[in-house]
Amino acid sequence: MAAPAPRRSRAALLAVLGGLAAWGGSRAFLFGGSDPEPGSPEAIERVKGLLLKADAVFFDVDSTVVKTEGIDLMGKCFGVMKEIAALTHKAMDGNVKFQDAMADRLQLMADHGMTRDGLEECVVKEGVPQWSPGVQEVVKMFHKQGTEVYLVSGGFKNMLYPLALELHIPQDKVYANEVLFDENGEYAGFDRKNPTAASGGKPKVLNMMRRKHGYKTMIMFGDGATDMDARTQGPAAAFVGYGGVTVRPNIKAGADWFIQNFQEILDVLPKGHAL
Repeated sequence: MAAPAPRRSRAALLAVLGGLAAWGGSRAFLFGGSDPEPGSPEAIERVKGLLLKADAVFFDVDSTVVKTEGIDLMGKCFGVMKEIAALTHKAMDGNVKFQDAMADRLQLMADHGMTRDGLEECVVKEGVPQWSPGVQEVVKMFHKQGTEVYLVSGGFKNMLYPLALELHIPQDKVYANEVLFDENGEYAGFDRKNPTAASGGKPKVLNMMRRKHGYKTMIMFGDGATDMDARTQGPAAAFVGYGGVTVRPNIKAGADWFIQNFQEILDVLPKGHAL
C-alpha cells in the first residue's frame, strides 16, 4: 500500500493560493467562478439583480453623493485648497495610507488657522451641497423599496450631517470622521477610534452592520480605492464604481459595475424614471 501523501501546512496552502491569485488575477478564478469578471456583462447583470434585493446600500459621499470633496472645501476656507486637493487625490488613488493623508491634511489646515469657530463658519459658507445628478432620487427609491441607506465617508461628520438630513438618512447611519479641538477651540487631532479614520475602515463598517443587523446583501457605491475595499476586503456583495466626477482607472477596472450617471441605477430600481 502506498504511503499517504503528506498533508500541506496552512502556510503552504496560503502560499499556493497567493501564487494562484497572482497568476489568475481575478476574483472569479479565486472563488470558484461564483463571481463574474468585474465590469463584464455578466457582472453588471448580477449587480442589477442584487440592487433589487439589497438589505442595505452604503454610499461614499465626496465625489459620489456630491460633486465636491469636503476636505478640499475646508482647505479652501483656510487658503490651502490646492495642497489639500493634491493629498486627497493621492489618498483616493491608493498611493498613500489613508490615515497618513488625513493627518497631513488636517495639520496643514491647522497651521493655516483652522479652529473650532473657523471650521463652523466654513461649514456654513461652503457646506451647500452640490449633488451628483440623480443621487437624491436613487436614495429615495432605495428607501421606497425598503433598503437601508448609509453614508460611509472618510470625510467629516460636520460636513455630512446636513447632507444626511436632506436625504432623510438618520445620523446613526452616517459613519465619518470627527475633528477634535481642545478647550480653547484649537485643533487637537482627529478621533482615531472611528472606523473610517484608518485604511480598511469601510470594510470594517460593513462588517459591523452585518453583525448588528444580520444583513445578507450589502452593496457599496463610491469613486475611490477605500470604497472598493468594502468589496475586495469586506462583505459587500457588489461594488458599484462611480465616475461621474472623476474616473479613476483602478476603480473602473475593479468595479463590478462602473457607472457615470445615477440614471443607470434609476433604470434598474422600481419606479425609476428619467431625470
